[in-house]
Amino acid sequence: MGIVQSFAQGHWVAPKGNVEPVHSALTGEVVAELGSEGLDFGAMAGHARRIGGPNLRRMTFHERAAMLKALGQAVMARKEELYALAFATGATRADNWIDIEGGAGTLFSFASKGRRELPNSQILIDGDTEILGKTGSFIGQHVYTPLQGVAVHINAFNFPVWGMLEKLAPTWLAGMPAIVKPAQQTAYVAEACVRIMLETGLLPEGAIQLVSGKAGDLLDHLTGQDVIAFTGSARTAELLQRHPVVAREAVRFTAERDSLNASILGPDAAPDSPEFELFVKEVAKEMTVKAGQKCTAIRRALVPAALIDAAQQALSARLAKTVIGDPRVEGVRMGALVGRSQLDDVREKIAELSRQAPIVFGDPEHVELVGEGLEGGAFISPILMRADDPWAADAIHEVEAFGPVSTLMPYRDLDDAVALANHGKGSLVVSAFTHDPDVARELVLGSASFHGRMAFIDRDCAGESTGHGSPLPVLTHGGPGRAGGGEELGGIRAVKHFMQRTALQGSPAMLSKVVGQQLAGAPIVEGDRHPFRLRFGELEPGYSVQTKFRKVTLEDIEHFAHFTGDTFYAHMDEEAAKASPIFGGRVAHGYLILSFAAGLFVDPAPGPVLANYGLEGLRFVKPLKPGESMKAVLTAKSKTLKTPDMGEVRWNVRVTNQDDELVATYDLLTMNAV
Repeated sequence: MGIVQSFAQGHWVAPKGNVEPVHSALTGEVVAELGSEGLDFGAMAGHARRIGGPNLRRMTFHERAAMLKALGQAVMARKEELYALAFATGATRADNWIDIEGGAGTLFSFASKGRRELPNSQILIDGDTEILGKTGSFIGQHVYTPLQGVAVHINAFNFPVWGMLEKLAPTWLAGMPAIVKPAQQTAYVAEACVRIMLETGLLPEGAIQLVSGKAGDLLDHLTGQDVIAFTGSARTAELLQRHPVVAREAVRFTAERDSLNASILGPDAAPDSPEFELFVKEVAKEMTVKAGQKCTAIRRALVPAALIDAAQQALSARLAKTVIGDPRVEGVRMGALVGRSQLDDVREKIAELSRQAPIVFGDPEHVELVGEGLEGGAFISPILMRADDPWAADAIHEVEAFGPVSTLMPYRDLDDAVALANHGKGSLVVSAFTHDPDVARELVLGSASFHGRMAFIDRDCAGESTGHGSPLPVLTHGGPGRAGGGEELGGIRAVKHFMQRTALQGSPAMLSKVVGQQLAGAPIVEGDRHPFRLRFGELEPGYSVQTKFRKVTLEDIEHFAHFTGDTFYAHMDEEAAKASPIFGGRVAHGYLILSFAAGLFVDPAPGPVLANYGLEGLRFVKPLKPGESMKAVLTAKSKTLKTPDMGEVRWNVRVTNQDDELVATYDLLTMNAV
């Protein structure tokens, strides 16, 4: 692997001073050297702001989403290169699948959500328009725009690819450049992934820079437009948050810290129940995947007091089947810790914990290995401990051994289980193995505020469940208290972490032009041509058509009722409808109103409108009675290019009666030819 380089100001840079060795987790041999001496961190931050930010902000959300998809494809095309490097981190191929292909999958997920949920624009509208004046000539609208700084990503050692890409995906989708600082123990894998992405030529200049080594004085150069996204230990997070520049400039800081996650076997479980078996399987898996080096790993396993002996026996039997050794050897299921220093730290923590929770399986000083030349590796046996009085064992709720270590403990009743889970002072995830919805509800009410994610696993969902320890791109990853109080992932929520929410105030006409969407109260334009005769490129928000009136008769209502089978009393029974506090007599079907509205505004001949494929936000505001008339106003609200040949047009439809009172309103979606 040789010298691990940094990527700064558009160039690969080798360290110019002292370098530090990186040792193989398997053999202890030096596999790489790295250092960051010679990097100008102030210039790197400036390069990101002057070059990277403007380049990304010129792109629309959809263009950035397309870039993410292509980058994910590039990583997948060269994944075997990353697998070959990553074995030296001590991880098995299954572990590295989570990291490498999981990282690419995160790019794909954000690309998809960007295309589906964000506009093909550079401004993101947030929420509904607020009418601020009596006449509607003064309105407010919240919007998101990209921060004009740099996102500094400080990543942990355990997932050098996924940990990097799960931060880069929302950062780039938001339109913000990044400086990535991977952990030194696995930086050579992160460097290889960055090279793959850069070699595609898809990344705008300045979109990414890489620090392969220490971060130097990087934080001294941050401003209020910058973001720090951190993953790692609580101690390091506290040091970063206390940095005087971070405090003075109010630099945005989001932390995902290691936590004492718990898993609870429900009181409804029995030793022969599917949930008991699933619980044992999951605890063992979370102890051994990545050799327990996961921020989401199960550190505390809670079981009903009557089942603790059975749980210990089942867990020990399952852990005894774990084959440990060189992850390149067929059949090996658990590799090494990332390095000897990590091994020393885990052993130290085990010694501290075992004073209150004796070891009931495993030996921290001895492990049987499969493979050759592993004497210098950082291997350790899975360690299961047991605390029969968990309220008297403070260490198990305070100290984390970041390795294949978990503590089994009993609870008296569900309230006790909730209190023990919460006693960890905040975690990334708690899981519960129960088939009783009442148990699940009580756990949510009692414990949700202490945990960023709650996974309920039972016989019904186990086949598709991603398990206790798998953060997903569409769901929030983070947690309160000890877990850091931050958020990562969570779909478009994560994108907004790298953007500023701003309240715009002004006239409807002005703000509509600013945001590129027709807002409430903005003037409409009635042209000479029917809007369905205009191609996507010819339409502008605000273009509108107002239809003629159509009277709705009793015969119309009865025909519609019998034709569709919708003979609800409000349409067919005058006496019952009169008695209703809502209707006061027979009324037209809501869907009859929609059908008549379409008949009023649709231009039937073939043209640029290729399809009507959706209707959103439908509200029936006022009943329409027999003998009353209706008309519709169809206004182009916004448009989003979907392919080079066609784009989505969102139309606002307002149906009013003969007194100009609103009867129904909704958004109609059409696909129009470019």
